[in-house]
Amino acid sequence: MEAGPLRDGRATIRELCESTLRQNWREGVREADGVPFAYTCPSPGHYPWQWYWDSCFTAIAWRHFDPARSRRELESLLSAQRQDGFIGHTIFWNTPLTGRRRFTYNVTSPDATMTSSIQPPGLAWAWRIAVGDPAEVPAILRHHDWLEEHRDLDGGGLIWIVQPDESGLDASTQFDAIWGNRAHGLPGFVLLVWRNRYLGYELARIVDAGGPVCCEVMTNVLYNLSRIALGRPSLTPVIVERMYDDDVGLFRPIARPAPSERVALTWAALSPLALPDLPEAIGRRLVEEHLLDTESFWLPVPPPSVAASDPTFSMDDASAFGFRRYWRGPTWVNAAWLLWLGLVRLGYAEHSTELVRRLTGAIEVERLREYYDPFTGRGMGAVDFGWSALVMEMVDEDDRAARSYV
Repeated sequence: MEAGPLRDGRATIRELCESTLRQNWREGVREADGVPFAYTCPSPGHYPWQWYWDSCFTAIAWRHFDPARSRRELESLLSAQRQDGFIGHTIFWNTPLTGRRRFTYNVTSPDATMTSSIQPPGLAWAWRIAVGDPAEVPAILRHHDWLEEHRDLDGGGLIWIVQPDESGLDASTQFDAIWGNRAHGLPGFVLLVWRNRYLGYELARIVDAGGPVCCEVMTNVLYNLSRIALGRPSLTPVIVERMYDDDVGLFRPIARPAPSERVALTWAALSPLALPDLPEAIGRRLVEEHLLDTESFWLPVPPPSVAASDPTFSMDDASAFGFRRYWRGPTWVNAAWLLWLGLVRLGYAEHSTELVRRLTGAIEVERLREYYDPFTGRGMGAVDFGWSALVMEMVDEDDRAARSYV
């Protein structure tokens, strides 16, 4: 596809991002207990609720238009928090969980106000970028205390997930080797959800039941960025020690039990590029050997969610069984942004500019979609997708000098 000069489209992109965010804004008071809420639904109709990591991303995007809404968005996540610090993957507020989603969502009771599963804990990092110092917010500290107590399996500092959608990456092919027929989007996934419901989504009980559980790379990248934002010790050395494969220059997830098959190559293997303290030599290998590989990740609209050179790459949204399977090839704006951060930090100015040019070319034509065909830029998935407004982080050059990510 042909994309116009970035400068020519910047005003169009800004207008599109603001109008989408404002259209998707929801606020009110929960009828059951009078708790106020305000958030950006990911996409009208298909995604009506508040998703944890979507809200982290849209709060960052809101700061370009209405910083007060950045705060309100993240405060709504904190308003849903349990007293022990837990915050669920999805909060339902005044829109009840209905239909077949009752069978596949991670709730432990029909009247649950939110799921009992997590998503990548980027709240403290988003607060640092869009609002202020997260260490001054006791509820954010409680949230991290809960994660350390309940999701650090072996005391090494990294957190573990109990099913694929806790990573936010859902049907990513990297999980097929770990969960097999129970991976997201396959027939056995419902059985995995029901088993984990019975076990209360408690990591220790699920490990005792045989797992599988996974220490996923991108999940720990966002967790570590939040820890750094809180002033807690960085986990980057641990991520490198335990998850970096020096033979191939990539990061790999850890699973228990260990998978017997090869784990697919996805953009998550490159996601440590977003870490401010990633050793430069490792970062340059990620960029030069993998991200800029035109057969794998550096496609016309990069980066695809699965390397185009990987046998599991697919642009088909459905499996042979009719289940929806995504995160298997199309390009997502949040992935592009996280890798763009590494390009900028390491001084790849030409490539960081080119990534933005290609991505905005697709957005100008297709608007804010859930994801994009990495070869043609065709918009796919949900329409008017809120977190795709993260493109503002890459195009707002006037803000770049004042930006603080850590």
